[in-house]
Amino acid sequence: QLQPVESGGGLVQPGGSLRLSCAASRFTLGNYVIGWFRQAPGKEREGASCISRSGGITNYADSVKGRFTISRDNAKNTVYLQMNSLKPEDTAVYYCAASIGVCTVVATTYRYWGQGTQVTVSS
Repeated sequence: QLQPVESGGGLVQPGGSLRLSCAASRFTLGNYVIGWFRQAPGKEREGASCISRSGGITNYADSVKGRFTISRDNAKNTVYLQMNSLKPEDTAVYYCAASIGVCTVVATTYRYWGQGTQVTVSS
């Protein structure tokens, strides 16, 4: 089964930063649109950001726009999510996912999902 792997989560204070990574060993991420999603306890999964295959197109949810930056290094087969000015409401499990469709933060278009990495924003 093709599954990307997330890393980089952890505990950070409000206003702090984290960089998440999404990597794959069994398939080429560069062939896919990659999205980042998150799910907080008791809430539905929501899209945060996506990036096109070349990296030329990115989209962000309003809740993270201006604070999060998605990027990719296809030579390293890795996609990143730089998260700045973190807030307690950013606390969630963050997932990356791969899609053969267009860059969208709609989860149903994504086929391959990672296991997630926990991000906790707390003082």
